[in-house]
Amino acid sequence: MHILLIHQAFAALDEPGGTRHDEFARCLAARGHLVTIITSKVSYLTGAPLPLPQFSEKMGADKERGRVMVIRAYTCHALHKSFVHRVFSFVSFMASSFFIGLGVRNVDVVWGTSPPIFQGFTAWLLARLKRLPVLFEVRDLWPQFAIAVGVLRNPLLIKLSLWLERFLYRRADQVIVNSPGYVSHVRERGARFVDLVPNGADPHMFDPADDGHAFRSANGIKDNFVVLYAGAHGMSNDLGVVLESACLLAGSRPEVRIVFLGDGKEKAALQEQAARLGLANVLFLPPVPKTGMAAALAGADACLAILKPLDEYKTTFPNKVFDYMAAGRPVVLAIDGVIRQVVEAAGCGVFAQPGDPAALAAVIQTLAADPGRSRKMGLSGREYLEEHFSRDKIAQKLMGVLYEMVRLKRNTV
Repeated sequence: MHILLIHQAFAALDEPGGTRHDEFARCLAARGHLVTIITSKVSYLTGAPLPLPQFSEKMGADKERGRVMVIRAYTCHALHKSFVHRVFSFVSFMASSFFIGLGVRNVDVVWGTSPPIFQGFTAWLLARLKRLPVLFEVRDLWPQFAIAVGVLRNPLLIKLSLWLERFLYRRADQVIVNSPGYVSHVRERGARFVDLVPNGADPHMFDPADDGHAFRSANGIKDNFVVLYAGAHGMSNDLGVVLESACLLAGSRPEVRIVFLGDGKEKAALQEQAARLGLANVLFLPPVPKTGMAAALAGADACLAILKPLDEYKTTFPNKVFDYMAAGRPVVLAIDGVIRQVVEAAGCGVFAQPGDPAALAAVIQTLAADPGRSRKMGLSGREYLEEHFSRDKIAQKLMGVLYEMVRLKRNTV
């Protein structure tokens, strides 16, 4: 098969950001398939321009790894500005990726992924023009989440976004979701065929036995009980609550150090807040590529996942939780809903009520007081992930979906 993926936020293993699709592409390529990915020239995580291509080739391809080709398309540098600026960024990529996609030949299936949802329209249009099946992947209930968090407020934009969402669900030949919490949402809005291809992690990328000595020594946290947050620093992530918890922990548990690893629109404001509060127990570090994530997670005693206390976020399967489990580290979970069910089934972490700094501080205190118990929880998570959420097993499910789409299309021609 030749799969064409339209994905503005795509990140390779050697780049910061979520690497779900690079890992899937590698799994598909290892089985002899060709994957062409059209993505942005601007990092979705940092908003910074990505490195220039090492060589030039027709259609701007900047790297080729076996049977995976990545093509970078023009995108306005506006991701970390206002919502209107972000829309310009999305629309610019939607247009540029469409024209590049027209030149990609001998494709069997077009794959669009949301967010941002606009690129889903590009994938649908390319598929229709090429008379191919279109797979639409839902990784985030956009625009519902954007409305809930207050990012999307304009009534006209809300109306148009809700229309586009329903349009794509109804016209996709197949919809896949990365969380079971999304299934009913997409079906209620017109999706005909829905499959769950959940988030997960590659256990081979992580070593639970690694004590993280190099990472801890390099960052001056060798003797601390380290709670690590790895990921985006955005409005949804509620990291101000974590700083409030750090204030509470400063007196009761001075050995605890909270490390923020990553980048995002809110990072500068969070650093200013930490400075105002005089938090010596907080450390901000720049994002690392997935190839550096194993060393970073090995340096943690526990890992944090947090979102704002909104009912909408009870439907999410945050990818970072699965990385934490693969690394064999206990999860401090300030997210309710379906991901809490996973953590509790695995016995790999402790739940803290979202939006409550005191509850979060109490959970961290509990783990810091009993490192042996924390270690056992982490290893339980690793075992559970290997059985239920291994990336390779999930990729096999994805391949089955793609095979069936291509088979059905060929049978109708």
